[in-house]
Amino acid sequence: MTATVGNNEIISFREFDAPRERVFQAWTTPDLLAQWWGPHGFTNTFHEIDISPGGTWKFTMHGPNGADYPNHSVFVEIVPSERIVLDHLSGHHFRITATFEEQNGRTALTFRQSFRDTKDFEKVKTICVEGNEQNFDRLGKVLEEMAS
Repeated sequence: MTATVGNNEIISFREFDAPRERVFQAWTTPDLLAQWWGPHGFTNTFHEIDISPGGTWKFTMHGPNGADYPNHSVFVEIVPSERIVLDHLSGHHFRITATFEEQNGRTALTFRQSFRDTKDFEKVKTICVEGNEQNFDRLGKVLEEMAS
């Protein structure tokens, strides 16, 4: 994975050895999403998830240290197999734009994380770059399991 850190924004990129539809499915199927969302060692409990424009996603991330992290997001845009846009509204406010590009049977995933507040961004940018990489590692494992 490669990451670029810009002005209030982190852009992470990874290419997966999976067709675009499968990668999109891993993002839009709650049971699959719960398996890979978050850094290594985290688990998720989804309380509400409506993966459609305007739909709410409320969940708790459970850290390996036993701490719970409540999350609330709203889906802004869903373009099947192409793009997912959501606003993260709890804690640090940011918008995630995930784009899926087909490349010879593989998928190039670009994950853009744009923060509203510069102070929030400066506090978490280093953690987010590493966390996004771990998120993609976990997604890769789920995609391998889906293929078998």
